[in-house]
Amino acid sequence: MAAVADNSGEAAVANGNNNLVVETSKSESKEFNVQKLVDMFTKLNPLAKEFFPSSYHHNPTKTGDFNQAPVNKQGNENFLNRRRRNNYNQGRRKLNGKAFRAQRDDSIKRTVYVSDIDQTITEEQLAGLFSNCGQVVDCRVCGDPHSVLRFAFVEFADEEGARTALNLGGTMLGFYPVRVLPSKTAILPVNPTFLPRSEDEREMCTRTVYCTNIDKKVSQAEVKNFFESACGEVIRLRLLGDNVHSTRIAFVEFAMAESAIVALNCSGMVLGIQPIRVSPSKTPVRPRVTRPTSC
Repeated sequence: MAAVADNSGEAAVANGNNNLVVETSKSESKEFNVQKLVDMFTKLNPLAKEFFPSSYHHNPTKTGDFNQAPVNKQGNENFLNRRRRNNYNQGRRKLNGKAFRAQRDDSIKRTVYVSDIDQTITEEQLAGLFSNCGQVVDCRVCGDPHSVLRFAFVEFADEEGARTALNLGGTMLGFYPVRVLPSKTAILPVNPTFLPRSEDEREMCTRTVYCTNIDKKVSQAEVKNFFESACGEVIRLRLLGDNVHSTRIAFVEFAMAESAIVALNCSGMVLGIQPIRVSPSKTPVRPRVTRPTSC
């Protein structure tokens, strides 16, 4: 038997055959049987999940009795797959959001805002004026419901073109000098499938206007009568809307380009119970294709 004791005589430890004896200064002793502890631990379930971390099952290199723990493999795989998909989607959304904001900010830096545009000026004429500053990639003329003049956004291929365009403020275009300022918004792109596909469709756009903020209670016939009485003959009209938006939009094609220019002056006029907004259309009103019915 081996014994260990300190100089103060406060404690002594003796270790024998499976017996542990602790002695104190008061000569109090407690004896613990190690075999009893072993018997107590053997009654516990070593396969319980509390005995090892949750990541233990996901490491295929681990071996031993613990690998035989009853786990729901299919449930764990579904959870992991779902977690991977969520992490991937979140990362993709963050990436897409950052990429979209970066692309939008870049477009804003390359865009100028032009106001006080004569009603007789077309998008082609406006783009021609600014083409001397740099390559114009998009030009969007919009109607102002509170003025007889219009405003526009001109986007260049680079920032240098936009900075040079600011020097054109005060240039006479038509009957009025235009104002040119840095833009605070980017031009909303148009679905390329709706853009003109031929010279004929480009000519159709010169005779077409885009009308928004139309009262949902107004019928297509009422919209046509409104523009014909104020502007001229309407040869094609497409009234669109859904249950989500509180207003409707329309594409109105006139027989003459002059009628489309006059229609731009209708911005701010009340149709039904709401003032409409009229802008030049970048897309033609294509005839509806009728599918042949099978017998």
